[in-house]
Amino acid sequence: MSERAYLDWNATAPLRPEARAAMLAALDAGNPSSVHAEGRAARALVEDARAVVARLVGAAPRNVVFTSGGTEANTLALTPGLAVGPDAAPRDRLLVSAIEHPSVRAGGRFPTNAVDILPVTSDGIVDLAALEARLATLAVEKIGLRPLVSLMHANNETGVVQPIAAAAELVHAAGGILHVDAVQSAGKLPCDIAALGADLMTLSGHKIGGPKGVGALVLRSGDIHVTAPVLTGGGQERGARA
Repeated sequence: MSERAYLDWNATAPLRPEARAAMLAALDAGNPSSVHAEGRAARALVEDARAVVARLVGAAPRNVVFTSGGTEANTLALTPGLAVGPDAAPRDRLLVSAIEHPSVRAGGRFPTNAVDILPVTSDGIVDLAALEARLATLAVEKIGLRPLVSLMHANNETGVVQPIAAAAELVHAAGGILHVDAVQSAGKLPCDIAALGADLMTLSGHKIGGPKGVGALVLRSGDIHVTAPVLTGGGQERGARA
């Protein structure tokens, strides 16, 4: 009987030995919010991990917000009350493509009437002309003066890589911000957040050999402000998560 080959890495990748060892070591640490020695040791592990994630996408460690996975990171990014950087204005319109992950295509926390679905070409590439036209229409009609556009970097089913940098130019010219779902591309393709022109980027550990239930929302620059976090809790991740 031949050995079984696991090829469904886009769904989840096998846990890497290094990740398993790091997880086991972290289980003995204290609460990272505590001020005693055990808590400080746990905090050091968290911040070391934050720096590793930041290096992966060319961001500053302080701009990495840990989440429970890609879906939570997407939901946090797709929040009307989210403001990024020096412009503290929240977003008033969401544009996503027709081939996004369900957590994005459903519109996150935006109301249904504030979400536009962008078409894609027969090659599976987001229609940039349609994106540009919709942004222009929103500006004229004054119903989307601070748009948020969310596009995946690489598709989990087709493997198509989207022209993110070109889309970013259109979005920024219209005064919008761009969220990139890089869950499928990080660790496999260059994902420098500045080079891509993304303002926000979603990552997920289990797609590249990390544990399930670990993700991140990364900011290119500035601070993140969330008027209504996804969770209610103890101010984790500088108040961005809970």
